[in-house]
Amino acid sequence: MSARRNVLAVVPPHVGGRAAGAGLASVFPGDTHVTVVESTDEDPAALRAAHAVVTALAPVTAGHLAAAEQLQLVQCASHGYDYVDVTAARARGVTVCTIGSTGAEAQNVAEQTFALMLALAKRLVPAHTALTQGDWALPRLTRSITELSGKTLGIVGLGGIGQQVARRAAAFDMTVLYTARRRVPPETEARLAARHVPLDELLAACDYVTLHAPLTEETRHLLDARRLALLKPTAFVVNTARGALIDQDALADALEKGALAGAGLDVFEPEPPTPSLRLLKAPNVVLSPHVGGVTRETVVRIGVAAVRNATAFLAGEPPRDVVT
Repeated sequence: MSARRNVLAVVPPHVGGRAAGAGLASVFPGDTHVTVVESTDEDPAALRAAHAVVTALAPVTAGHLAAAEQLQLVQCASHGYDYVDVTAARARGVTVCTIGSTGAEAQNVAEQTFALMLALAKRLVPAHTALTQGDWALPRLTRSITELSGKTLGIVGLGGIGQQVARRAAAFDMTVLYTARRRVPPETEARLAARHVPLDELLAACDYVTLHAPLTEETRHLLDARRLALLKPTAFVVNTARGALIDQDALADALEKGALAGAGLDVFEPEPPTPSLRLLKAPNVVLSPHVGGVTRETVVRIGVAAVRNATAFLAGEPPRDVVT
């Protein structure tokens, strides 16, 4: 059994690096040999020997999969899996898993979503900046501060995270619409007071739109110029899923023209974003560096969830959250 337990843990510097990887490695059983790297290309010998790769947003390409001669599992330490070449993995017979059903990130991503929504609605960033510069901006800001209560929230993707967002929306007395690849069961819709509508209808109707869909070829630039134009000029867009779900130039155009009230973004394409990204200087934005799934608590939960699934797989048990 020990011959099946070579694990490569890949944690890039921008999500914690070697120190975070060491914490991840410490959760594995003692009879598992874990190599910690900051890039999938860093240790070719360890990649060749690995039976499992646990990756925290580090790419696993077709080339990596071809080089990993003994690889059986790619375990993503996240809900998303867009950084893994799933097609190449299937061709090689390598299983790809996420931590989606564990809920390890869901609560905090939902909280981050509402933090961004509230910051936009209450104009917290310009209010703070003005006050620190000696500007009592109350008369000016009063005209643009708004409420969540009574507004319509559109949720794109009603998986574990989207459902956590819908639950919190009820506490703010918001009406919830959603769209998703697969409609959830009627009892779930009733419990969340969420109504399913097509995406274009959702965009036209909602005051706030929040993205919680996986990034695939079908969802890349899901919000393009045409769809962004469907939104009300008083609407806000929030993205805590993947940056490439939105055409970033089209979003910058809409914000600069005043066609949208604002955007709250925790994710970018690429990450970290380049200094030339227009959204860094666009009006009425609130930005955070992909911290939606990261707290003292969730870092532990994410690592434990990924390690448990990988360990179970290497012990011959059925894995959870297989990407289909």
